[in-house]
Amino acid sequence: MAHYALPALHGLLIWWFSTGLILLLDGLPKYTFRYSMTAATLLLAMALYCLKTSADDVSVGGAYTAFTSAVAIWGWLEISFYMGYVTGPRTVHCHHGCGGWAHFGHAIQASLYHELAVLALAGVVVALTWHAANPFGLWTFVVLWWMHQSARINVFLGVSNLNAEFLPEHLAHIRGFFRDAPMNMLFPFSVTLSTIGAVLLAQGAVSAGGFRAVGYTLVTTMMVLAILEHWFLVLPVSASKAWNRLWQWGLGSRGAGDKTPPIQRQITIGGRP
Repeated sequence: MAHYALPALHGLLIWWFSTGLILLLDGLPKYTFRYSMTAATLLLAMALYCLKTSADDVSVGGAYTAFTSAVAIWGWLEISFYMGYVTGPRTVHCHHGCGGWAHFGHAIQASLYHELAVLALAGVVVALTWHAANPFGLWTFVVLWWMHQSARINVFLGVSNLNAEFLPEHLAHIRGFFRDAPMNMLFPFSVTLSTIGAVLLAQGAVSAGGFRAVGYTLVTTMMVLAILEHWFLVLPVSASKAWNRLWQWGLGSRGAGDKTPPIQRQITIGGRP
């Protein structure tokens, strides 16, 4: 049982800690963003290196390394988006009455550079793990990508728990592409397909042994957590309260007051540009 419990716990802790860390860093004063982004980029380089070195490592440690590296790579994509470094050319709300394909096009524009960055890093991940004996880094990245796209499209089409309050103020225009609705027609299909994928991954964990059992369990855990996040989009519960309890330590950096650096604040107060 420990063969499955330990990697599942690792996946759960990585998901909880990485999400909370991004919330924490994103809530700090804006002048800290450059330091956070620099550290995240150094971590990205390290994660890519570790992903490459673990590609042919068929030990249990190799499975953990590949999985954690893929999560760190995805973390760079998330932090670069939420800090406003890699978003899209559109930075304003749609005009009142905008809808249909035009509205969808505007939504794509709002995160176009981010989606292109996802594609670019996906190409790098595939190149580093092509025909590798250890595929779990690639599979982890694919799961994160799939569930990310599914969540974004579902929020655009309409869900009841939008969690728009988690968006920072510099991305306030993104909220204009969220639609409040009980559910949308895509949601049952996206959750069903994802659940089938999770079952297949779980079957792989049960039928495999050694590092493959660990790797399958890690990827299954991430998929199950992403499916859970999907359900919280439509269930008649206050999802924000649950997330606030989970990541209270990360959300505590928000609303800390004036986010202008001390030196710049003094210049502004003094009336000089």
